[in-house]
Amino acid sequence: MKVFLASRNRKKIEEMERILREHLPEVEVLGIDDVEGYDEPVEDQATFEGNALLKARAGFAATGLPALADDSGLCVDALNGMPGVLSARWSGPPKSDDRNNELLLAQLEDVPDERRSAHFMCAVAFVHADGLGGEECASGVMPGKVVRGCRGSGGFGYDVLFEADDRPGLTTAELPREEKDAISHRGWALRRMAPIVARILQ
Repeated sequence: MKVFLASRNRKKIEEMERILREHLPEVEVLGIDDVEGYDEPVEDQATFEGNALLKARAGFAATGLPALADDSGLCVDALNGMPGVLSARWSGPPKSDDRNNELLLAQLEDVPDERRSAHFMCAVAFVHADGLGGEECASGVMPGKVVRGCRGSGGFGYDVLFEADDRPGLTTAELPREEKDAISHRGWALRRMAPIVARILQ
């Protein structure tokens, strides 16, 4: 049983596969690099859900496979919810986690610890047929704060700068994989979506 995930991020594909296999043990998740000549759409929507649907629709159209896509990002209260949907491109092209993290730290340099609250947000879209009847969405949130320096080697993106409220003292890049899955915004969204995918595909 194959599902397409509109992503090149191998860690994200593995995370998606781990959580889906709790409901569909034999599922195989293919990514963009597994599809020859895949043309990624421009993520120009104003919301996480809008971008997730845009990518899932494009994935379904290009592969004919049931397609999942997520859009996620870090919303920092002191920056009025930014970088938000611009999280992956916060420091400009080409995409770079290191430059994004450096820019965020610089922007928050003078912000005191008590005002560094933030949350990760994730929307997951599933498109399995043409039209609105073939589309599903789910979302998840992980509240926490931005710390003052990068820590940890796990995860990706802003994980090295983010402490979740549920695991104070450790960045999400310092958490074991299973612990991060249990509390992450993507984990929550995927656990809400996985039974929907399983029901539809079975």
